[in-house]
Amino acid sequence: MNHTPQTPQTDTEHVGTDTDQLEATRTTARRRRRWPLVAGVAATALVAGGAVGYADARKTVTLDVDGRTTTLTTFAGSVGGVLEDQGIEVAQRDVVAPAASAPLESGAEIVVRTAKELTLDIDGKQAETWVAAADTHEALTLLDGRGTEVRIVASRSADRADLPLPVDGDDPVAVVADGETEVVEDAGAEIDQVLDAAEVTIDEDDRVHVTDVATAGTGEEAADAAVALVVQRVVTEEVATEKPIEHEHETRTDDDRYSDLDPEVAQEGKDGVRTIVERVTTVDGVEESREKVSDKVTTEPVTEIVVKGTKKRPAPEPATSSSSAASSSSSGSADSGRTYSGSNRDIGRQMAAARGWTGSQWTCLESLWTKESGWNHLAENPSSGAYGIPQALPGSKMGTAGSDWATNPATQIEWGLGYIAGRYGTPCGAWSHSQANNWY
Repeated sequence: MNHTPQTPQTDTEHVGTDTDQLEATRTTARRRRRWPLVAGVAATALVAGGAVGYADARKTVTLDVDGRTTTLTTFAGSVGGVLEDQGIEVAQRDVVAPAASAPLESGAEIVVRTAKELTLDIDGKQAETWVAAADTHEALTLLDGRGTEVRIVASRSADRADLPLPVDGDDPVAVVADGETEVVEDAGAEIDQVLDAAEVTIDEDDRVHVTDVATAGTGEEAADAAVALVVQRVVTEEVATEKPIEHEHETRTDDDRYSDLDPEVAQEGKDGVRTIVERVTTVDGVEESREKVSDKVTTEPVTEIVVKGTKKRPAPEPATSSSSAASSSSSGSADSGRTYSGSNRDIGRQMAAARGWTGSQWTCLESLWTKESGWNHLAENPSSGAYGIPQALPGSKMGTAGSDWATNPATQIEWGLGYIAGRYGTPCGAWSHSQANNWY
């Protein structure tokens, strides 16, 4: 066995030199209780004249192996001799201080640290590093200066968190979880022991790391703690966001629809929906990452279709006896003695204006009777029997406006205006009802 520590491989980072180890051990030893005396070398009988040589060869030394301290008596002449006597094998990355080849003196303190590969988070960047330390407190002491914030990351499996070295079994540990700090004393060296003592449970997504109390931000409440064991709550969920897709507009022509009619909406338009699903990860309630899972159209948009007529309407027959129809009206119109002239539509415009129905009201009236009869005073619906410009049902109703209701457009218009005023109030009221129900 070669007792001299070997140089670490050049492609693997290694923390813990002989000098570093002695200083780190002295620092942490001030906090750590010494393990009980477990072994010693029994004195043997001395032959005459040999007492002086025996006393010079025997030495009492302290051996610290990964935090377990033993005081023993030895006749070894070097540090390596003590290790061999104790059956301690030193691996390539392990650290021995003083060096194994160093001569041994009584009262010497020998430190052996077994190297473990740790996952570190140094200022937000992860790295794998070999560290020769007895516990996380000693490892953090050796790593001091590597970065502003140094964390030793625990591996996870189901509801357990593990580290290749103890947390700090001899000193208080500050457990930080869910915004609270609990200082645990004498809980044990393993993470699960410390968490159980603090009554903190973890699930498979939570992260666990060990750092110094200053980095954990525990404040004065954890001043006596050696290290902080921090639990970060990780929640990953899929979040759906809906975004509208504007619908398109389409205008179609209809050769059977009169061009003077307002365009008709044949199909109502409706916006579609695009659903984006993202996997969002939060750590202690703060978003850490967002990853797109899917992006698809969940509701197709519906195109609005408007139909515009192209058919030209035939010229209406000229009005006759308009003045007599108006004068014989029983609607009580203030202008019943007025004479109207022009096409049926012109007569309608004049008579509507006499009632104050101009502008938008005339537009509604024009659209309504264009739809009903095309302003033809002889128009008759073969299925229902509705008759005339306002399509009265039955047509004889218009007799209240004049006996010539069957042939006189002015009489029909007078009756129709009275009907609209009495039932809907205004032409726009009648037109709105017609659009919704296809009758008025």
